[in-house]
Amino acid sequence: MLLVGPGRAGGSLALAAAAVGHQIVGLVARSPLRWDLPFPMVDREWPSADLVVIATRDSDIAAAASEVAGNHAPSSAIHLSGATSVEALAGLAALGWKIGSFHPLQTLPDPATGAAALSGSWVAVTAGGDLRRRLASLADDLGMTKFDLADSAKPAYHAGAAAASNFLLAGLDLAERLLRDAGVPFAAAAPLSAEILENAFEKGPRPALTGPIARGDWETVKAQLEAARKLGLGHQFLLLAEATAVTAGVEFPAGLVER
Repeated sequence: MLLVGPGRAGGSLALAAAAVGHQIVGLVARSPLRWDLPFPMVDREWPSADLVVIATRDSDIAAAASEVAGNHAPSSAIHLSGATSVEALAGLAALGWKIGSFHPLQTLPDPATGAAALSGSWVAVTAGGDLRRRLASLADDLGMTKFDLADSAKPAYHAGAAAASNFLLAGLDLAERLLRDAGVPFAAAAPLSAEILENAFEKGPRPALTGPIARGDWETVKAQLEAARKLGLGHQFLLLAEATAVTAGVEFPAGLVER
């Protein structure tokens, strides 16, 4: 495996793959590495690899593919983006490369933490034929649950991934600031959040929803909103409350919508 762009995702994959016996023949980087990785850096001549992994930012994938084409004979190439089409590698396909993508559905804050988190996670595979089988085998080696993802479904898939991760943090950020103002440790909410998540994945998000919005207790919601507004958090609270009303299948009262 040859890695182009050894950042958080690429570094995580390289460490995890090496730990289960895959050879990382080199790292190609345009800037100094932020983390120490125990693999050789590629200077001039690129080593041969049966799989080239492009792990750059989405906006740099096509440029990285051009660099790959100029430095490596046709083989197999993938990128690690869950949002970008495999068509970003079309230039390689025209030269005889097998192309695809391999997107771990996991947060990868740094290579060491990310590598440890891959086992047990799910991974989206977008590829066909021999390359699909190669990536399925890689997923098995890493202890990941693989699933096929159509290239055309990537926007919806990535939006869902953002909702399942980033949007949760938006709610927790709001909770932390409100609890802190009330003199309550943020850690006090951990069992509540953990139980809600467990219920959501066991019963489904909508059946797991409880609280004043789900039961139509708008006076309580109004008091919550006023507390948030006093801290300058009214806009954030209202957006999340309106989204929760959509989940609950209830109409949000117009009288509470002053922003």
